[in-house]
Amino acid sequence: LDSDTVEQMLDRVPELIRSIYERNQLTDNDVISMIFTATPDIRSMFPPTAARQVLGLGQVPMMGAVEMDVDGAVTRCVRVMMHVSVGEGPQQGDHVYLHGAQHLRADLDDV
Repeated sequence: LDSDTVEQMLDRVPELIRSIYERNQLTDNDVISMIFTATPDIRSMFPPTAARQVLGLGQVPMMGAVEMDVDGAVTRCVRVMMHVSVGEGPQQGDHVYLHGAQHLRADLDDV
């Protein structure tokens, strides 16, 4: 987030989820649950609340947690881990890192 505001949460959280859906060709029916984390400096709104208000997703169980407060860590960052049904065998999804978060996984191509 550029700033800890409700408006940023209502914009950026749905953007992240839509990007993950698009990149991984997911639908709401594929998603089993979501776990969100936010850095401790985010206090304006729960990320799952933003997801539900903008995208609906009332049928998807969601949980929020706070990231550890580590010196030098990225600030104003929301993360989501989606559990999805993708068919036979283990599969790795395509990761999405938006805005200032790309540097968190420089080891991944095209995040």
